[in-house]
Amino acid sequence: MDTKTSVSQQTQNTVDQNKIQQFMNKAVGDIAGSSTVMLVIIGHRLGLYRAMAQANSPISVKQLADKTGTVERLVKEWLANQVASGYIEYDPRSRKYTLPPEHALALDDENSPIYLQGIFKAIKSYFKDEEEFLKMFRGERTLSWMDHNPLMAEGFAEFFKSSYVGNLINSWIPAVDNGNILEKLKKGAKVADVGCGFGITTLMMAKAYPKSTFTGFDFDKESIEKAKESAKKENINNVRFEVSSASEFPGSSYDFVTFFDCLHDMGDPEGALTHTRNVIKKDDVDSSGKGTCMIVEPFAQNELENNVNPVASTFYAASTLICVPNSLAFNGPALGAQAGENRIRDVAVKSGFSHFKRILETPLNIIYEAKP
Repeated sequence: MDTKTSVSQQTQNTVDQNKIQQFMNKAVGDIAGSSTVMLVIIGHRLGLYRAMAQANSPISVKQLADKTGTVERLVKEWLANQVASGYIEYDPRSRKYTLPPEHALALDDENSPIYLQGIFKAIKSYFKDEEEFLKMFRGERTLSWMDHNPLMAEGFAEFFKSSYVGNLINSWIPAVDNGNILEKLKKGAKVADVGCGFGITTLMMAKAYPKSTFTGFDFDKESIEKAKESAKKENINNVRFEVSSASEFPGSSYDFVTFFDCLHDMGDPEGALTHTRNVIKKDDVDSSGKGTCMIVEPFAQNELENNVNPVASTFYAASTLICVPNSLAFNGPALGAQAGENRIRDVAVKSGFSHFKRILETPLNIIYEAKP
């Protein structure tokens, strides 16, 4: 008797066939999505989405190929995938294709609050780092933020930017400290943006509040150089960038200190908030004079069983490959991208903040404020 065959037959006789079907449907969906990632990247890089977004009417395969200088037969197959995936609409009567304007916001408009191309770029970086991930899991090496393929940092900067464009100035800042921070920023405040990366949030705030001064800090020299280039290109004069760790950034009496999607992957998040507590402005007479720290973190419930959804799945993947490894590389607590409110609160309280609360949430983020 073939033991393997016997075991397989026994397993098939005891498993729940409905669960098999449900799982296979889920797995096939993941396979389809994974397979489509490269075609989305190709559509962006070749300008296929852009050409369709700019078309005033449905477009044929030949018209799209001609507009983009691409091979018609390959474009036809690309379009078929996009139709099957629900990205592009197809009219069988005219045999023409349409990119709905709502989809174009996500696939082509870099300034859209729902732009998604960054996350596809970041996913592409995962596969380029495959061998290093294996070494990391085996304990043969550590993998900090700076050790990844450059597409990772670029991709996540673009991905998070869309959420910041849609929320930072319009809703997050006005909600901090019951609107007191907004008033300070309008009149002239001193701001530190810690873990600023490419400086996207720092520059957004600097442009919105020209009477205030902003300094972006990050431990990655290449990110700071890119931030400086962006500030120079946009001719923004009330901002500067410095290479510094989150627990040692210079300055004092800050009115406002921000952490955007970075505290959870730091090697010493408690040290970063303790230092923030020490350098933030304090006013024991009037609580409105105290400085405020805003912490923006990926959306997460406190327990795994409550984080079973596509957004959490995406963040857990990034956390496994990027966030937790970066913290471990510096002997940190590895909070992870799905740390949840309780763990972030615990770090803030241990760092000496007497006030901590959740003030807003979006499908992708939770926004907290902390005060001395």
